[in-house]
Amino acid sequence: MISYEPFFNTLKQKGITSYRLEKMGFSRTNYYSIKKGNPVNVTTIDTLCQLLDCDVSDIMKHIPDKTTSDSE
Repeated sequence: MISYEPFFNTLKQKGITSYRLEKMGFSRTNYYSIKKGNPVNVTTIDTLCQLLDCDVSDIMKHIPDKTTSDSE
């Protein structure tokens, strides 16, 4: 599973609101999609990294699925 918790932490650390992010050129639709935990494409992640001057790990992290890791 992919978690976008780092994204919201990064916004908080940088003092950037969703409104300011939108004014920087990031789509409100994409913001709410991330907020709901929906998948986004790599271009969206790239845009966030550019706008926030950060790394992919500052946007998202992988959380192993317990059923998958138990079967290995």
